[in-house]
Amino acid sequence: MPYDHSTIKQQPELLDQQRRQFLKLSALGLGVAGLGMASLPLSAEPTTSTARVVPGLQLYTLRDLMAQSVADTLKLVAGVGYTQLEFAGYYEQSATELKKIMDSEGLNAPSAHVPLDVMQKDLDKVIEQALIMGHSYLVLPYLMDTDRKTIDQYKALAAFLNKAGEKIRSAGMQLTYHNHDFEFVKLSDQVPYDVLLNETDAKLVQMELDLYWVVKAGLSPLELFARQPGRFPLWHVKDMDKAGGFADVGKGVIDFKPIFAKAQAAGLRHAFVERDQTDNRIETIRQGFSALGKLLS
Repeated sequence: MPYDHSTIKQQPELLDQQRRQFLKLSALGLGVAGLGMASLPLSAEPTTSTARVVPGLQLYTLRDLMAQSVADTLKLVAGVGYTQLEFAGYYEQSATELKKIMDSEGLNAPSAHVPLDVMQKDLDKVIEQALIMGHSYLVLPYLMDTDRKTIDQYKALAAFLNKAGEKIRSAGMQLTYHNHDFEFVKLSDQVPYDVLLNETDAKLVQMELDLYWVVKAGLSPLELFARQPGRFPLWHVKDMDKAGGFADVGKGVIDFKPIFAKAQAAGLRHAFVERDQTDNRIETIRQGFSALGKLLS
């Protein structure tokens, strides 16, 4: 289920340089040990306590590397110290093959992004693959322009999410919705994100809050937590530079401390480092692991 909404891709030679750089660092023992920290303790059961949440990685950050070699990329990720992943496509690998690779590297994938058209076409197959992978959450990650022109489309989407969420919940998993900034732009004098929050059943449809895009829209995650406590079990943690673009976590202008102070009220269970576009994916994921680990400690 690969998909890519970015407009910038790294050149293959740059990706190869980064992979060689990381393998060299790993050989020198500069993976997780070189960061001067260990992973926070894993919990077998979901929890809202930040002390039990570990730094995760949204693999969309490494999509070009994943396209070259899934096995090599997951080895790199494990070498940094990540144990939890969120998939954004399976890159023509079967769920069984992917699970074997993850197991061999000591990785697990609590959640996965699944495009709307894939959910609509064959939700049964999505659920079947997710169960093999061991996902607990299935996330609708993005709406194409044609799917979000009117408020009525959002209302129809809410109805679909309730129906899909019920089926996913019956299979032992949770459906969530991932935001960008466009959901906060009014249509017909209504805020689309409010429609999704208010017209979906909180037990069937929860939210993966992308902190960058909420701030980009001029809003505060804290206000959303106060309005819908416990509704935000998944977070995307990405930072913003002074110009409003992407930055490595901890290197930008977003003040994450007050946000993470309300993690329990928000219902946080998994936090994933992500950066949509970066010139150095390896440095991005290493910096993200370190910074997110400190926020969760």
